[in-house]
Amino acid sequence: MISIGKQSTIAKPHLHIMLNQVGIREGIRKFGEKGNDALLKELNQLHERNTLLPKKKEDMTYDKRKRALRYLMFLKEKRDGMIKVRGCADGSSQCEYTTKVETSSPTVFLEAMMMLCAIDAREGRHVAVTDISGAFLHVDMEEDVHMLLEGTIAELIVKLDPSLYRKYIWENKWGKPMLYVKLKKALYGTLQAALLFWQLLSDTLIEWGFKLNEYNKCVTNKMINGKQCTIIWHVDESQDISHRSQSGK
Repeated sequence: MISIGKQSTIAKPHLHIMLNQVGIREGIRKFGEKGNDALLKELNQLHERNTLLPKKKEDMTYDKRKRALRYLMFLKEKRDGMIKVRGCADGSSQCEYTTKVETSSPTVFLEAMMMLCAIDAREGRHVAVTDISGAFLHVDMEEDVHMLLEGTIAELIVKLDPSLYRKYIWENKWGKPMLYVKLKKALYGTLQAALLFWQLLSDTLIEWGFKLNEYNKCVTNKMINGKQCTIIWHVDESQDISHRSQSGK
């Protein structure tokens, strides 16, 4: 087992949602068709990346239905007038049957970040900041995790591929459309997503010849053309890459 020191885990994602974002019902009322289009765009990302495997309610055990996570979506109007949608699974209920050891992922230490800034300045390194779009959706979900899409979300995802999703829709006692899905990819909000992404990213960097720092597993180094190249990252946020020369000389 790797000793990872300080740890980070994503729990109760709804606590991290900014206060100026609104839920689906209020968002559609406020933004109208623009809100609907933004919701479809966000759901289409899950659909195109094969994140969701629809399941029949009758084929699921009571325990699986009970543990199914809710999918939350929030809308926000950006300064340029565009509507931004943030979607996440509510993984807070996973805390009841998942331990912190099983789901915690390494994170870059503040001291490591400050030291790298000093090294960058001292050596005159070039620094690049990158971002992996839909980072967690690049990772396969290794555990059996189900999610429940409710109401408007279920209706919208059917529009993306009626032949795939419609036959799995069922209605609750209030006539609200519902859809159970199995997660094939690590979705933001699930407790194991951060750890799974760290494993994928670190394994990829090792394949490329980088070596993980034994004291901080979110710091990697590789000698390129006689100069050290360093990459650090924090969960799924931007990756900082620094090297002495852009041209490799």
